[in-house]
Amino acid sequence: MNTPTGRLRPRSPNIQFYRPQLTSVLSIVNRMTGVVLSVCAVALVIWLVAAAAGPHAYLIVHTAIASSLGQMLLFLATFAFFMHLCGSLRHLVWDTVHSFSLRAIYLSGWIVFAASVVFTITAWVVSAFVGR
Repeated sequence: MNTPTGRLRPRSPNIQFYRPQLTSVLSIVNRMTGVVLSVCAVALVIWLVAAAAGPHAYLIVHTAIASSLGQMLLFLATFAFFMHLCGSLRHLVWDTVHSFSLRAIYLSGWIVFAASVVFTITAWVVSAFVGR
C-alpha cells in the first residue's frame, strides 16, 4: 500500500513465514485450555445430572467415561486444567510487575509447561493408588 509520499509501507509478518515463539504459543494454549475447561464444566454437569437421575443414566455416563476414549479425554482435560492454572499463576506474577525480563519470561514459560506435565502425571498416579 502506498502512502501519500509514494513510499511502500511495511507489511505485517505473514503467518506462513512467522516463527511462533514460546510466549505466543502459551498465550494461544491458555485461551484454548479455557475453552476446553468450559466444555468440561458442561460435561461435569451432565455427569452430576446422570448421577441424580438414577443408576441407569449414571451407568451410561460411567461407561462412556471408563472407555479408552473417555480416559484419554479425562487425561487431556486434566492437562488442560493444570496448564490453565499454571498459566494463570504466571499472569498473576506479571500483574505484580515482576519477571518481565526476556530470560524470566521464557524461563517461566518452560516452567508452566513442565509443571503442567508433572502435575497431570502426579494427579493420575495418585488417583490410581487412591482409587484402589
